[in-house]
Formats: sequence, C-alpha cells, structure tokens
Amino acid sequence: MQTHTEYMVLHTRKKRELVHLTPRLEGILAKSGIEEGMMLVSAMHITAGVFVNDDESGLHEDIWAWLEHLAPFRAEYKHHRTGEDNGDAHLKSMLVHHEVIVPVTKGRLDLGTWQRVFYAEFDGQRDKRLIVKVMGV
Repeated sequence: MQTHTEYMVLHTRKKRELVHLTPRLEGILAKSGIEEGMMLVSAMHITAGVFVNDDESGLHEDIWAWLEHLAPFRAEYKHHRTGEDNGDAHLKSMLVHHEVIVPVTKGRLDLGTWQRVFYAEFDGQRDKRLIVKVMGV
C-alpha cells in the first residue's frame, strides 16, 4: 500500500461559505498515482466541515437554512464567555462533521452521479487547513 498526503489552505471571502473541492481533489488523486483505495478529506479546524452532496444552488441555500435553524447564532452561548463569538460555528461543524472518505476506483473518485465534495466554512475570512490523504495501490 502507498499513501500520498497534501495540505490545502483555504481563505474564504465570507464568514460562512461553501467551497466545491471535487476538481482539486481529482488533481491530488492524479498526482498520487493511486488506482484503488480511498481518499480522506479532513478539515483541520473546529469551525469548519467537509461533506458530500449535490452541487445545486437551491440545495446549498436549504443546507444553510437548515444549519442556521439547528444551530443559530446567539449572543448567549456559554462559549462566548471566552471572548469568542463563534459558538454557532462549532455546533454547525458538529452537524456537518469534519471529514469524509471517498472511494477510489480505477484512478478516479468513485462518487455517485450527483455527488461532489464540499468544504463548509462557518467562521472564515482567515486561513484554514485541510488534509487530503490518499491510500491504496
């Protein structure tokens, strides 16, 4: 088995933003030379997440509305006693989760017809890192 690891640095323009990662991940996979295995994509921050879903703008709006409904911004989060103001970002990250594993088959990401990989930023406008690790043969 072989592995290939790369780090990405993202700096979103907005505090909350979705970044479509699939094309960049395909490039990393091609560099790795791995034909069969899996790719781990993991946000290395506790106010961001990675998920797989459809690249459709209406769905993206629905995702943001759902996350805001479940973990709305509120001034009274106890986390804010530390001087932070991003308690909702931590909760949203827990809902989305911080990583995905994508199968690799015949040198390609083995995603369903409409599946794409996204980075979800909940407290952005600063550098954030992701780790991408491809493992296989």
